[in-house]
Amino acid sequence: MAIASMGCRCGVAAAASLVILILVLLGLPHVAMTNSDLESRVRAIVADNIAPVAIENDAGGLASVVYVAGHTWFFNYGLADRAKKRKITSNSLFNLASVQKVFDATLIALGTLRGELSLDDPIIKYVPELHGDYIRRVTLGQLASHTSGLLLVTDHPPWPSKSYSFAEFIDVLNAWTPHAGEQPGKQRIYSHAGYVLLQLALERRYGRPINELIKSRILEPLGMNSTLFPDRGSDNQSILSPQLRLRTVQGYLYNGTPIGVPGNQHSYYDFAGTEQMFSSARDLAIFVRACLGAGVADAQLRAALEMTQREMIRVSRELGQAMAWETVYVDGRTIVDKPGGLNNASAYIGLVPPRKVGVVLLANRSDFPYEIARNRLLSELSRLQ
Repeated sequence: MAIASMGCRCGVAAAASLVILILVLLGLPHVAMTNSDLESRVRAIVADNIAPVAIENDAGGLASVVYVAGHTWFFNYGLADRAKKRKITSNSLFNLASVQKVFDATLIALGTLRGELSLDDPIIKYVPELHGDYIRRVTLGQLASHTSGLLLVTDHPPWPSKSYSFAEFIDVLNAWTPHAGEQPGKQRIYSHAGYVLLQLALERRYGRPINELIKSRILEPLGMNSTLFPDRGSDNQSILSPQLRLRTVQGYLYNGTPIGVPGNQHSYYDFAGTEQMFSSARDLAIFVRACLGAGVADAQLRAALEMTQREMIRVSRELGQAMAWETVYVDGRTIVDKPGGLNNASAYIGLVPPRKVGVVLLANRSDFPYEIARNRLLSELSRLQ
């Protein structure tokens, strides 16, 4: 009986092993086909949505990133410099415009998590030159979420022709009164000036320039080594080494008219700390992964990146505002994104956090239609998993 029982057990074990072997053999091609199919479908979605508008009007081109299911793909179109026939690559450097705000917001979130500051801190705690009746009631959190109520002439068209010195900036903030009864924290009004002020508060809190804070607290921990803040010289041109200038794109109007030279900066703030941020698609791919919880060794930095994406005020049924990021409700999904643009540059980062999907668009022309990513590309990519 014992021998028969052992034989039975051996037969069952052998049968089970055979089944496992068959499943493994069948499974290996299936896994490989799935990855290959995923890439094919990603490429088809990008070809349908992005490629047709990437080089419209012969105005420069586009560097883009797609992140899905732990995989990263780069798609590049057009020219970094039309006159020199220099192609855009994943290492080309673009002006990020207002996309920088998500890095500023990350510093605020990180400082909050480390107990170094609070979202409820009034701005006058860090910038005591401010004493106006309205501005003294504004907090760091309100600046970060565009709920401060500030709306300077540099925040909306028609754009002014002059820039602010530091003293002029402080004076206009002290004299600020709301246009239509706005109150700090009660409404969402997008404000570039609010983020310039937020950067100043961060510099005062830590005693270091904003570019050094972003570099040491965000870029270096993430391994982003191609993101920089070049000094701004005369005529709003960046001071760049010859090697970096060769990587920097020429900017164009949407109709193809060149604006400035590679590294052009356009700012209404003529004082230290207002230099603009440049980066590459390859570096921002690292940032997108980090925002989606991957590749971040520092637990507090990972938590800070997540914190910035939480909606702080609902604007409408379709739109909310987080810290710098906007929350957009499209096709039953919550998209977290940040567009930015100048007269010669467009930038966009879009995330679907629950699906671990991300997109970067960097164009060396104005008015690139980022809504393609917001309204179609991200939704289609999210359905792949």
